[in-house]
Amino acid sequence: MKIIHIADIHLGAEPDIGSAWSKERKADIQDTFQKVITRCREEKTDLLLIAGDLFHHPPLLRELKGVNYLFKSIPDTTVVLMAGNHDYLKKDGFFEKFSWNKNVVGLWGNSCQRIEIPKLDLAVYGCSYYGREILEPLYDDVRPEGSCRYHILVAHGGDARHSPIDRRKVLAAGFDYVALGHIHKPEVIAENRMAYAGALEPVDCNDLGPHGYMKVTMKEDAVSAIFVPEAVCQYKVLEVNVSEESTQYELENIVSEKIRKEGVRDIYHLYLKGMRDQGMEFNLLRLMKKGRVVKAKDLTHPCYDLDELARIYDGSLIGEYIRRLRGSDDIGERALYYGLEALLEMKR
Repeated sequence: MKIIHIADIHLGAEPDIGSAWSKERKADIQDTFQKVITRCREEKTDLLLIAGDLFHHPPLLRELKGVNYLFKSIPDTTVVLMAGNHDYLKKDGFFEKFSWNKNVVGLWGNSCQRIEIPKLDLAVYGCSYYGREILEPLYDDVRPEGSCRYHILVAHGGDARHSPIDRRKVLAAGFDYVALGHIHKPEVIAENRMAYAGALEPVDCNDLGPHGYMKVTMKEDAVSAIFVPEAVCQYKVLEVNVSEESTQYELENIVSEKIRKEGVRDIYHLYLKGMRDQGMEFNLLRLMKKGRVVKAKDLTHPCYDLDELARIYDGSLIGEYIRRLRGSDDIGERALYYGLEALLEMKR
């Protein structure tokens, strides 16, 4: 059996709203979801598991019609669908009552239910959200049952306010595979048995690293589950080391070149590190315009002449501060420079 496990697609989301690339990122989310549908068709995938938050909000009727058209285009793939905390089953909403294509199986119960898919000799287990939060653990006591050959749990949650999951209990229950959603960072909890697929595309600036889906194969008693990167971009950390000789123009060139090498479509958290000239201030907004930079922080500190400062402020609080922290470890060294910056600013 060939399976694709995805989660947290968040159709309709507009990451980094207000930035120059936010509209393009919204389209990327839609395009990557369509790519997965195409992959299901080309690879003759038997089962597509969507572990919650297909939409970024309770969906409109036209949005459901759009994804149902895509599901109809893969009639030989059974689609298992559930509502997560973002696209929860809102009262008088369309999700649960929608007339889905015959290859779509909905886990719409508000407690864990079991549904058989006879052609795959499979039972799937799971439930949906009826609000933004579920404080109770819903999956800890669920166990495979019945005569089906395969048993898969599909669950959305894992933190204190969104269906807490005791990983050890769920893993010990005996499911052939546990397909998890809600946590946006991909994570294999137990090799070939239990994993968070992560968000298909990163939707928040803190969704660092690669994103994609889990490709699962079940054959007799063997299960294989591997992560497949699919997202068109990543959020990355970009660190630039600064020296006493560094200038604004030099840093702009360095940032531009690093982004060109790392990937112009990727989105960056920019951190300046090191020791700058005492009188130098860097324009972070200009640096951010050198690419898709969503955050920028100057973590540098002035390059002080400690001998001269100790001589000038001998016998004062500043002099004593330098004497006590000078020559300490890295943390103490950083504290020395940050503290000196604050003390000298107060002095001025």
